[in-house]
Amino acid sequence: MSTLDVHSRSGDVLREKQLADAFTDAEVNGPVIHQCVVAYLANQRQGTASTKTRSDVKGSGRKLYRQKGTGRARVGHAKSPIRVHGGVAFGPKPRSYRQYTPKRVRRLGLHSALADRFQNQQCLLVEDFTLERPRTKDMVDMLQAVKAQGKVLFVLDEPNQNIHLSVRNIPKVNTCTWNALNVYQVMWHDTLVITETAAEKLEAKFLNTDSEAEG
Repeated sequence: MSTLDVHSRSGDVLREKQLADAFTDAEVNGPVIHQCVVAYLANQRQGTASTKTRSDVKGSGRKLYRQKGTGRARVGHAKSPIRVHGGVAFGPKPRSYRQYTPKRVRRLGLHSALADRFQNQQCLLVEDFTLERPRTKDMVDMLQAVKAQGKVLFVLDEPNQNIHLSVRNIPKVNTCTWNALNVYQVMWHDTLVITETAAEKLEAKFLNTDSEAEG
């Protein structure tokens, strides 16, 4: 069992939390993480880039001058891609960049990404907390108290509008619920601040997945 400190909002260590080694010390599968990140970024592309080919641009289709006898290179009409204001050869057209990633691969990628963060001491556990009203200063004070470094992601056990509104004004600090977490978010942020209940739910999710796979 791996033992992590559970911090309060003021940065004090309240107690120790034990998480299964199968969750925190799992083998980190780098190629699967890379595959998941590439697929995620590809799926964010709109695919709306478009260029005009020689059949789309405005212009005459008449041959500009005779084939021989001018001393110049032979040439076709003005819409040729090699001429100024001509069409574009092999330019982009609207298309889908979507990549399908199997559910098991996505789960393995997320498990590997979380294990990497745990093994490199880039995960902090905090007690479950709420805010009575949105207040950015409270979240800034909390980040300083728990000594969260770099880009920070708060992983919550359930949606909390007050926490979300309090965090969105802080540069490079974001919030996410445990069941909406993805590989790209884990890898992009330097530190994960996970509530105690969210850590328990993530642990149960991956341990149940592993037992189902073995069965």
